[in-house]
Amino acid sequence: MEKQWFTISVYSENSVGLLNRISGIFLKRHINIESLNVSKSEIEHVSKFTIVVNTTEDWTRKIVQQIEKQVEVIKAFYHTDEETIYQESALFKIKSALLFDEPQIQNAIKESNSKIVTVHREFFVLAKTGRRHEIDEMHDRLEPFGIMQFVRSGRIAVSKAKMPITEILEEFHLNN
Repeated sequence: MEKQWFTISVYSENSVGLLNRISGIFLKRHINIESLNVSKSEIEHVSKFTIVVNTTEDWTRKIVQQIEKQVEVIKAFYHTDEETIYQESALFKIKSALLFDEPQIQNAIKESNSKIVTVHREFFVLAKTGRRHEIDEMHDRLEPFGIMQFVRSGRIAVSKAKMPITEILEEFHLNN
């Protein structure tokens, strides 16, 4: 089987130590987590982990099965990039003088639909939202001018197909 990108969505109770146990599942299999985001979900009192890995579908399926064995996990799903709508965000901190002295930076901002978040005497901060490759391209364009600081978020994603998590929760509540 060929390696590809997968987005794993894990719906769980908000519980101390769960992230450590989930990351241990990847560690045991020597699979790197490329991106991780945890937030509240569309369901009250339920958290959503969004985990991105580059591995085979077989390994991804096995990982999802192991994650679902955790007591606090309600349900886990995995999807390919083609089955999801996703974004990442990044912030770039750059010397202020460059904003006025380098037209290539102004062009990069316009062409990439980036936003200037703040401008100070010493630096300005750009925000860029998009796919991983778009952020990588922006980084590559700005790098020759000197990036003072750079940070990228984890992937946020929704599946194109309906995820039956609400029905699973309703059934769970009926049986308890």
